[in-house]
Amino acid sequence: MNGTLAILRRELRSYFVSPLAYVVMTFFLLLNGVVFTIIVDYLNRPEASAVGSPLTIFFGQSLFFWLILLVVCPVLTMRLLAEERKSGTIEVLMTAPVTETQVVVGKFLASWIFYAALWLPTVVYAGILAHYHEVDWGPVAAGYLGILGLGSLFLSVGVFASAVTRSQVVAALFAFTGIFLLWATTFLDYLVIDPVLKKVIGHVNLVDHMAELGSGIVDSRHFVYYLSVTVFFLFLSSRALAANKWR
Repeated sequence: MNGTLAILRRELRSYFVSPLAYVVMTFFLLLNGVVFTIIVDYLNRPEASAVGSPLTIFFGQSLFFWLILLVVCPVLTMRLLAEERKSGTIEVLMTAPVTETQVVVGKFLASWIFYAALWLPTVVYAGILAHYHEVDWGPVAAGYLGILGLGSLFLSVGVFASAVTRSQVVAALFAFTGIFLLWATTFLDYLVIDPVLKKVIGHVNLVDHMAELGSGIVDSRHFVYYLSVTVFFLFLSSRALAANKWR
């Protein structure tokens, strides 16, 4: 546990002193601000009165939401282990009294905390809406829970991608591809005819997950899926680190 906390503190310092982290944060907040403005502007039109609330759409029901995550999550994780391997500091790190699992979990938690910090300012959007209209805070809380769970899943894919290569660029591309494939299961739901397979795909349909959570429907199966996939990729990351740390 002490090893994990030491890695976590080390990585958090790296995040919050890195210029790239603030570039990512600025990009993230500006783009989300533009997206939220577009959604509100659209919903103010008469023909869109029955579409839903701005926050329901904001929580995963626009293509921009997914595109932002497809870019941001690989960027947040690409350097975590790839940079250590390229610079040779992984050997020094692994001679410390820490295990591969502690290293992976500590780095993952640091990326997840920074990811959560990126989303924190967007709570202001709900506050702005509440100033002009009554807001149901239950769906808002459920939507943010979904965002955190989704981030856990995507970031774990990024950590694994960073564990299997020495190049940050390659790690980002691997992570982008893996996250895209997980998100693309949404489209299989429209292509599959077999009812059993369709039901299975429905359980891993991330867009449907966010639609339910954004509407205030909290289904524990969604979080079991997020957690199980996260643990799976973190396990693969620790094994990859163990297999390659002396190469």
